[in-house]
Amino acid sequence: MNIGIIGAGNIGATLAELLTRAGHAIAISNSRGPESLQELVTQLGPNAHAATVTEAATFGEIVIEAIPFGRYADLPAETLKSKILVNAGNYYPDRDGVIDLQGLTHSEFIASHLPAVKVIKAFNTIYWVHLREQGDLTKPLEERRAIFIAGDDAEAKQTVSKLIEAIGFAPVDTGSLHNSRIQEPGADIYNKTLTAREANSLIPNS
Repeated sequence: MNIGIIGAGNIGATLAELLTRAGHAIAISNSRGPESLQELVTQLGPNAHAATVTEAATFGEIVIEAIPFGRYADLPAETLKSKILVNAGNYYPDRDGVIDLQGLTHSEFIASHLPAVKVIKAFNTIYWVHLREQGDLTKPLEERRAIFIAGDDAEAKQTVSKLIEAIGFAPVDTGSLHNSRIQEPGADIYNKTLTAREANSLIPNS
């Protein structure tokens, strides 16, 4: 599968490594331009190439954004139409400034900015070092580290869930984008090391 990644920080670069290792083709981008990513893509190997943000969004059948929440307006709305966008970031007011979410969850707010995009919340509740080190394909799903996932499109959610499984984790469904507030910073499951079995016992009915 072709996957675009917008943001080449700890989460974006780690996902690029894991997904190329799983056999996917990656276009990775950042705000500084493709030339700043040459060392990274050399390390990632032939399944990865550097791109502009728009090129990464065009390339990906799935696009993962791992940028500071305050830069949400930089996401190329027209290019992303009809695509699956994985929202892996979090809103931290101290970093991002005060943003009026209008009562929406972080991912609902992103979705409101991106009409006709299938927004899925995932990869936002795990420390990047754990993401790099804790995936284990040898374990049954219920014993793997949980990756929480939320979304309003069932088919898109299933597609992203398969990616999570392919890199050695277990997807745990928290429900709709509205219910994704239980994945946000400060929530009980945020940044907790849980197996899928443990995590499923903590998710309220959505």
